[in-house]
Amino acid sequence: MPADRLATHPAAGLADAPIAISMGDPCGIGPEITLKACATLAGRLSLVVVGNPEHLRAEAMRLRLPVPDHIEPAGHVPGGLARGHDHALGGEAAYQAVVCGARLAMQGQVRALVTAPLSKAALQAAGHDYPGHTELLAQLSGAGEGAVRMMLVNPELRVVLVSIHLPLRQALDRVTAANVLDTLNITHRSLTRAGIKPLRIAVAGLNPHAGESGLFGREDLDIIAPAIARARAQGIDARGPFPPDTVFMRARGFRDFDVVVAMYHDQGLIPVKYLGVDDGVNVTLGLPFVRTSPDHGTAYDLAGRTDEHGQGLADPASLLAAIAAADQLSRAGAGSPPTRD
Repeated sequence: MPADRLATHPAAGLADAPIAISMGDPCGIGPEITLKACATLAGRLSLVVVGNPEHLRAEAMRLRLPVPDHIEPAGHVPGGLARGHDHALGGEAAYQAVVCGARLAMQGQVRALVTAPLSKAALQAAGHDYPGHTELLAQLSGAGEGAVRMMLVNPELRVVLVSIHLPLRQALDRVTAANVLDTLNITHRSLTRAGIKPLRIAVAGLNPHAGESGLFGREDLDIIAPAIARARAQGIDARGPFPPDTVFMRARGFRDFDVVVAMYHDQGLIPVKYLGVDDGVNVTLGLPFVRTSPDHGTAYDLAGRTDEHGQGLADPASLLAAIAAADQLSRAGAGSPPTRD
């Protein structure tokens, strides 16, 4: 069932508004890391958890954690729903939490949305045909899938993707001059609004050695290079295409570049995740509000597991990093609508 567009107004300049956290898939570690993050940040940051109150309270009791002060009811989680695997009821509960969180952001009741992990398989089992959060939020916000991009960031690297969740053969078809140029524009607009000025963008080539002057394919010469030239003519400091096996090293630590635009999902995400997922944050660029998420999935293998002291095994580090990023970006106004010339 497709999501309806939330035809409301985006949050902007709401420095005192809370940050919303959607609880994620109840069969995964989302509720646990959400409760742990809220406990860690209690008294330091205003948070509202979006999800099923009964399930969150039961999880808090099981894990000996405090119940969050503010819970926005969304979704239904039946008692006894088994953890650790995909389930349509879990997918539906996660979906409803995201819809509610996006509505709060669009209505200006929260200044950012942080999404705990959901399962794409459970989401689709519930009848919601989206590859993930990014595509769902693009439709909910009215931005449209073509207007948003996924950025992965950690303390050493930022990467923005031309395409996201597609089979590789389809992802290669998305490498068009228009899509590359749109990605450069979205990246430039979003990150300069977030305060990164002047912004230096590196563009990874598609082929080995960025095509080796056409020896290994002409996409870098005929598609990517012209898109970069058009971006530069618009005043964007974009350079490349660079060989994809070395450009991420040049950008590590933001030495030569502030962000790398990669042509497809794994090209960009492997170097980010190789540096570690604990500090990794997923940011959706192009939405009318700030959205971040942890750089990991539902971790079904850890869901419900505790140590000998009854403490849950799931680590909230990446969620805490996502909340910190949402706080910083929303204070910088990074989610406000783009200014039209």
